[in-house]
Amino acid sequence: MRLVIAECTVDYDGRLTAHLPRAVRLIMVKADGCVAVHSDGGAYKPMNWMTAPNTLVESGAQWVVSNGKGEALIITIHRLISDSSHELGVDPGLRKDGVEAHLQELLATDPEHLRPGMRLIRREYPTEIGPVDLLCRDGDDRVTAVEVKRRGEIDGVEQLTRYLDFLNRQPDLAPVQGMFVAQEIKPQAKTLARDRDIVCVEIDYDELRGIERPQQKLF
Repeated sequence: MRLVIAECTVDYDGRLTAHLPRAVRLIMVKADGCVAVHSDGGAYKPMNWMTAPNTLVESGAQWVVSNGKGEALIITIHRLISDSSHELGVDPGLRKDGVEAHLQELLATDPEHLRPGMRLIRREYPTEIGPVDLLCRDGDDRVTAVEVKRRGEIDGVEQLTRYLDFLNRQPDLAPVQGMFVAQEIKPQAKTLARDRDIVCVEIDYDELRGIERPQQKLF
């Protein structure tokens, strides 16, 4: 992880254009290539970012982060305050809460709830960037990486995107498709998933557990 604190301007050029005027910000460069620009506020969400896979080229005070989609993030550093790098090692991944873990367990037992013909290859499939919740094959024998959340948000789509990039580099698995599964998926997450050809599936937890809801009873 590289952490740079600098007075900078940031310009994004892609499906739209965006400009961040000159100010002091934190620039994070992760080991997988992700670049995120943060201000001193706004919780976890960066002001602008570029996810992997991408290319970072530093030319003096200007950084150009680009990807194969024709998008570019241009960071111009006017005053460097701090530049440090830290080795974080392999992250064990997020521990699921009770509902999330049980959702994953139930879907591993019967993956056809996700799609007819789906069968499990392995639960918690290990990768160097964390375990994939479910690795499956569909009815056409195509490998599918499934990320399971209780509530589906943008960060979950980003997490699955990183897994897909890693898995698609493995000839014995590629091409790998992505499936994002949750009880409820936020509209922004659905939009991002659709842009990345990731299938979204909303699951009824009670129905999956075989619990009949009171309002479904006639007597």
